[in-house]
Amino acid sequence: MTQVASPHTAALQASVSQGSVSQGVPLLDSDVLRSFVAIAECGSFTRAARQVFRTPSALSMQIKRLEETLGQALFVREARQVRLTPEGEVLLGYGRRLLKLNEEAVTQFLAPSVSGRLGFGTTDDVGTRILPGVLAQFARSHPAVQVDVVVGSSREMLSRLDAGELDLVLVTAGNPGQEARGEIVHSEPLVWAGREGGVAAQRSPLPVALAHQGCAWRGMALEVLDRAGLSYRIAYSCEHCAGQEAAMIADLAVSPFPQSLVRPPLRRIDPSLLPPLGEYQLTLVKRPGASQACETLVGYVMGAFVNY
Repeated sequence: MTQVASPHTAALQASVSQGSVSQGVPLLDSDVLRSFVAIAECGSFTRAARQVFRTPSALSMQIKRLEETLGQALFVREARQVRLTPEGEVLLGYGRRLLKLNEEAVTQFLAPSVSGRLGFGTTDDVGTRILPGVLAQFARSHPAVQVDVVVGSSREMLSRLDAGELDLVLVTAGNPGQEARGEIVHSEPLVWAGREGGVAAQRSPLPVALAHQGCAWRGMALEVLDRAGLSYRIAYSCEHCAGQEAAMIADLAVSPFPQSLVRPPLRRIDPSLLPPLGEYQLTLVKRPGASQACETLVGYVMGAFVNY
């Protein structure tokens, strides 16, 4: 059965197909196409914004101009998501092919000048959330460099950096016994979190899930609880923040957690119930004599936190 394209779809196909040869027809910008494809694949302006390192409002402006240029609506905007119109589906196919062709052309003429391996260590909280976008960008600029990613505690990452096993680490600042080093790339509130609708925050003594010994989050939490004279018990002690998250989801404990990571079914505990924790920071530390490839990766990591 032959599918007949709608007049609007046919017009869009003609516009995109002839844009490179017709006089006066605007060309499609690769950066805008990349944003469009990201939104289509994520189904959300907010999630796509994190992927392409822009703000949702910047993406919205890009799509508005793209729709004005093509004279077609590309998305149907709903309460919690967006979906493609038939014209948007047509453009998605062209967009993916154009971006792939652009990448192939650049790769063909710019032979990789840097090769080898690069060790990157990070903690398992905010650091791992930015990794997919950062590694994708780095792979495009340095396709011949193999990046070995290691996830662990800040203390372990710094030890491996000093031992020459890693070239770059993203760690939590302010851990007990940890000297100040590197460059602060991210700062945000540490808040008390628990299960939405849960009762752990009302229990006495207060059950808390904390990170391992020597973690800045743990120290900050214990200090404010002791200073406030609150009765508490350490219900769970975890090597990774995923363990804290599991204890909160099960409503077995509350936990100090970065504000950006508190997502349903978790919620921030009413600030009037527990003492404030303050800010926590992430620091980027590189090995002396870092390579050009390492410096590029540094730039991508720092850029990822601009709109985080």
